Amino acid sequence: MDDLKKEHLIDFPCHFSIKVIGDAVENFSDAVLKSIAKYDALFNSSCIEMKGSSKGKYISLTCKVFVLSQKQLDKIYIELSGLKVTKFVL
Repeated sequence: MDDLKKEHLIDFPCHFSIKVIGDAVENFSDAVLKSIAKYDALFNSSCIEMKGSSKGKYISLTCKVFVLSQKQLDKIYIELSGLKVTKFVL
């Protein structure tokens, strides 16, 4: 399938929710916020929904990010996946 015939699953620009799961450590949400803010200048803590695991070992952050392109979204996923405190990025 050539590039012109690929069906786009996401229409850019758009708001896109990214779920980041990691260790329940003090700097987890700050690290995620700083990483995303590199790519979305308007991203702040009001764009994050936080939920702890039942035993308190992990934190799940749902981050609503404004992205302009697939390339930008890919860079955010790569950055978040590279954090030491991150377990999964969905």
